[in-house]
Amino acid sequence: MNIAKYDQYPSPCYIMFEEALEANLQLLNLVQESAGVSIICALKGFAFWRTFTLVGHYLKGATASSLNEARLISEEMGKEAHTYAPVYFEDEINDILLYSSHITFNSLSQWQKYKEQIEKFPKLVSVGLRVNPEYSEVEVDLYNPARPGSRLGILSAEMPENLPEGIEGLHFHVLCENDSYALEHALQHFEERFAPLIKQCKWINMGGGHHITKEGYNVPHLINLLQDFKMRYPNVEEVILEPGEAVGWQTGVLTSTVEDIIENKGIKIAMLNISFACHLPDCLEMPYKPMILGAMEPTEESEFVYRLGGSSCLAGDFIGMGDFAFPEPLEIGDKIIFDDMIHYTMVKTTFFNGVKHPAIGMVTRKGEFILFAEPGSYEDYRGKLG
Repeated sequence: MNIAKYDQYPSPCYIMFEEALEANLQLLNLVQESAGVSIICALKGFAFWRTFTLVGHYLKGATASSLNEARLISEEMGKEAHTYAPVYFEDEINDILLYSSHITFNSLSQWQKYKEQIEKFPKLVSVGLRVNPEYSEVEVDLYNPARPGSRLGILSAEMPENLPEGIEGLHFHVLCENDSYALEHALQHFEERFAPLIKQCKWINMGGGHHITKEGYNVPHLINLLQDFKMRYPNVEEVILEPGEAVGWQTGVLTSTVEDIIENKGIKIAMLNISFACHLPDCLEMPYKPMILGAMEPTEESEFVYRLGGSSCLAGDFIGMGDFAFPEPLEIGDKIIFDDMIHYTMVKTTFFNGVKHPAIGMVTRKGEFILFAEPGSYEDYRGKLG
């Protein structure tokens, strides 16, 4: 693994590789065209807006979960958003309608609250409801939208026998990094609970969590699954999938640098110029152990084993899922390259401790590096706090 090539780039820096992104988009477009569905990019998982022209060339659009995301889609991709949020706010709803082609409500009461406002709005916006099939293969409760007591989606027992007037679609989202077989099982539960209502819909949104671009994903099975669903419900004019992670999967890295090396009771700790709490929060939330280029899982024979520490004062700001073995001893100034850090990671960063954020850049298809932003200024931090 050639780590030396990253010496030419800033540190810390999120670096997107345009060629990898386009390969993902081409595969997603293959599914889109073969199955006759609409695949849209979920900004909650992939919001690298500098690439939205390329994304919009291949995908049908994008999905938003807030006014800011809907506006970003409109202004940077030039498309109207498919918008879903658990709750909407009175001072934002008109702007959300302005930027959206579809809007999905999380509850019947939220829809009732804004029903007349939507009907009177000068632009036509298609309205849907999010439902809960009460099934998911997501094992981590934090990411499981169908667990008992979930706040996301309407249960079948709470739905009327017929779609309320003005409702044109149903939306479910119960996957997270899942394969086509998990979708197949989820569809079975969705249809068991909502088939009579599906037969009244113009569109069905199957949400995100489809890990289509991951190596080994059974793309033909997904295409057949979607085609079969459309045959069972010829009334459905559009089937929508909204992956975010699959768009940005394996498209870039986060560079970092060893700033110090300390030792505590035989444990060597490499202190980095990034914070796991601030820059890789998923590593602590899920939690999971990220891939590091050139590093390996430690064994009894491993000689150069390190724990990696972050730059914030949070006691748990380190990779708690285990240590890393390196082929040579680490030294101050060495680069540590975290793989696959463009989806989700970038959109979940925080300014905890006022830490400086990584730069953002892209390596083009021609191999040229473009530095887009260095969002670590005092003004960025101060502005966030009012």
